[in-house]
Amino acid sequence: VRRLADRSEIATFLERDRWYAAYAIGDLEPGFSERCHWFGAALAGKLRSLVLLFEGLDPPALFMMGEPPGIAMILGTALRPETVMFTCRDSHLPALQTHYQTSNIDHMLRMALSPADFRPVTAFGVNRLGPGYVGELARLYDSAQGNAFTPFQLAQGVFYGVRHRGRLVSAAGTHIVARTMNVAAVGNVCTYPEQRGRGYATRCTSAVCAELLADGLDVVLNVARDNADAIHIYKKLGFREHCLFMEGIAVRKRGGQ
Repeated sequence: VRRLADRSEIATFLERDRWYAAYAIGDLEPGFSERCHWFGAALAGKLRSLVLLFEGLDPPALFMMGEPPGIAMILGTALRPETVMFTCRDSHLPALQTHYQTSNIDHMLRMALSPADFRPVTAFGVNRLGPGYVGELARLYDSAQGNAFTPFQLAQGVFYGVRHRGRLVSAAGTHIVARTMNVAAVGNVCTYPEQRGRGYATRCTSAVCAELLADGLDVVLNVARDNADAIHIYKKLGFREHCLFMEGIAVRKRGGQ
């Protein structure tokens, strides 16, 4: 087990599954990379497992990729945060649970969008949102669960919204936009409950995707496996299913195991 510092070595490993590792690839971008701690496990001199701790969120994000035994070794010896928000494949969960108690596990689907597949909808009534919308966006996202919004995402990302009677009622944006690494993650899609069913979120998401694709970025998003309505909307826009994964909160077991 060793700390990883070679950006090229990390990127080469992550590119084995670019769509699953899209967020981690984006974290190699300046502005994100300074908040990252990378560790790897090797066998016979070959990197087999990788774990990333990203401290830009609260709790910090833990990403796992590769062979489970190596992940268990990394979490047992080198990387021991107290509480994390984890992302892993199903096969990684036992390795995580060797050292952590897990709760609130969500079963998720990673979807990806290519320019050839994109089917945009009308952007009528949709506007680009700038830094002045931090307060309104925070209130909107507080109305629903599952949105990991922080002000820096608005400052460096792409957000669009719909106003109704002077109030921001729906928005879609990004979790990360990494132009050097050529990847972006769509997220923070939300509409106030009383305004749903009017196509606002679809229009906002379409506008975000259109700008990202026009900039030549690879586009991904996460959605709960059982959220059939959202998956249907994303497929209408041209997103394709890539892989299943899990995310949730993990707390270090007592005794330092």
